[in-house]
Amino acid sequence: MKLFVVPTPIGNLEDMTFRAIRVLKEADLILAEDTRTSGFLLKHFEIKTPMQSHHKFNEHKTVENVVQRIMNGQKVALISDAGTPAISDPGFLVVRQCIENGIEVECLPGATAFVPALVTSGLPNDRFTFEGFLPPKKGRQTKIRELSTEKRTMIFYESPFRLAKTLTQLAEFFGNERKASVSREISKLFEETKRGTLQDLSLYYTEHNPKGEIVVIVAGLEE
Repeated sequence: MKLFVVPTPIGNLEDMTFRAIRVLKEADLILAEDTRTSGFLLKHFEIKTPMQSHHKFNEHKTVENVVQRIMNGQKVALISDAGTPAISDPGFLVVRQCIENGIEVECLPGATAFVPALVTSGLPNDRFTFEGFLPPKKGRQTKIRELSTEKRTMIFYESPFRLAKTLTQLAEFFGNERKASVSREISKLFEETKRGTLQDLSLYYTEHNPKGEIVVIVAGLEE
């Protein structure tokens, strides 16, 4: 009995591993965040395994059924729209439920946006904290204030529509001169990383509307 957690490309389809393709082909069922999005990926790699929708709006309801399928002998693979499932994506609940039911969970190594963003930022990466998405409204400023004294490099995911606001708020609480980087469209044709102070980046993205998935790396508070 095993659940396979399978990372998928965050941009370039060549980032798909041979192992990931094999596991998806051999599975009896693929749990996909969006079956339409994943349908293009499966078609490209000629994977004909049936899919079932598994996203943040229905995962509470589908978890029991998934666990039962695996316990009945089915081989189930979990994917998200892009990257590694459960990292700011659905997946945690089904992984936890499988473990609680004695089902082995095997997570394949593969694409995750924050690793290349952290490495290319040029900021210290021996110790870091992954914060994912900041709260969009309630608790947002409280969270940023708490992180203002964090000494480790910080990693955030952000939408292009909130990026300028987020950088401005981080500069307000962390200080204008705190070093940071913004990476977007990682592994895609227009991949870009901008480095500078929070103030510099805030001004830049206020004037230039960004597109695509975004990772913000911020230096920790110096001793």
